[in-house]
Amino acid sequence: MIIDTILSDIKTAMKAKNLATLTALRGLHAQIKDATVNAGKEMTEDAVLDCLAKAVKQRQESADLYEQGGRPELAAKERAEMDLFRRYLPAQLSADDIATLVRDAIAATGLSTKKDMGRLMAHLRPQFLHKADGKLVSQVVQSLLT
Repeated sequence: MIIDTILSDIKTAMKAKNLATLTALRGLHAQIKDATVNAGKEMTEDAVLDCLAKAVKQRQESADLYEQGGRPELAAKERAEMDLFRRYLPAQLSADDIATLVRDAIAATGLSTKKDMGRLMAHLRPQFLHKADGKLVSQVVQSLLT
C-alpha cells in the first residue's frame, strides 16, 4: 500500500537526517491521516491517492503564486515537495494518450458537441483518475469536441 511506502520513506529520511524530505513526508502523512482516520473514514488506497493528488495540486498552486510574487526560493521548495509526492502517484498519461482515450470515448458514447462536455468528462473520469491532470484532460476534450 502507498501509505506503507510513505512511512518507510519517513524512516529512511530520519536515518539519513534528510530534514527537508522528512518534514515534507511527515506533513503529507498528517494530511492523509487527517482526511481519513481523523475524519472517521477508512484509509483506503483511493483515499490516499486523493490526498496525494490534492497535495501535489496545492504545491503546484503555491509554487506558481510564489513565482508571481518574486519568491523563487520558496517556489523551488514547493516544486521539490511536489516532485517528491508525485513519486507515489501512478504514472501520468501524456497528452497523446489522453487524446486517444478521449477519441475512443467519443466514438463509444456518441457525445461529440461542446454541450456534451460534462457528460463526456463524467464518463472519462474513472479512466483518468490519478493518472492525468484534470485541466489537461479538459483541454484535450475541448479541442476534440465540435
